[in-house]
Amino acid sequence: MSSELFTVSTDPARLDVDLIHDFLSNHSYWAPGISRELVERSLRNSLCFGLYAPDGRLAGFARIISDRATFAYLCDVFVLAEFRGRGLGKLLMQHISQHPELQGLRRWMLGTRDAHALYAQFGFTPLADPARFMENARLDPYRQPPQ
Repeated sequence: MSSELFTVSTDPARLDVDLIHDFLSNHSYWAPGISRELVERSLRNSLCFGLYAPDGRLAGFARIISDRATFAYLCDVFVLAEFRGRGLGKLLMQHISQHPELQGLRRWMLGTRDAHALYAQFGFTPLADPARFMENARLDPYRQPPQ
């Protein structure tokens, strides 16, 4: 199956929230245990990109947090295992990088453990000056402690 048969849409009504929540909560390394309510809130407050197979099923997803003027944070990017190896991550990134509301931004950021080569094709590099950046990270915030 060619990647040309796949489509990308920012229509929130097309998103399969159950699938997105399941992937993030049960199959991602960055959001294990995230609640459905938090996923729903994140979708409502972001520019979301759905990657759709020819039969209309959601095959991949990405979310942009942005003011749509100066800054964008790319997150929650995934392609389901059954659709990997077809260049679909690159197709998804092409649509994101060409989206009219995301042009001319001063800074894009993302975090990745294993997809550096994909993102490098779209201009992402390691931080030029890491000493200027700080974070306030809560590790594993979605899992509830055992009772």
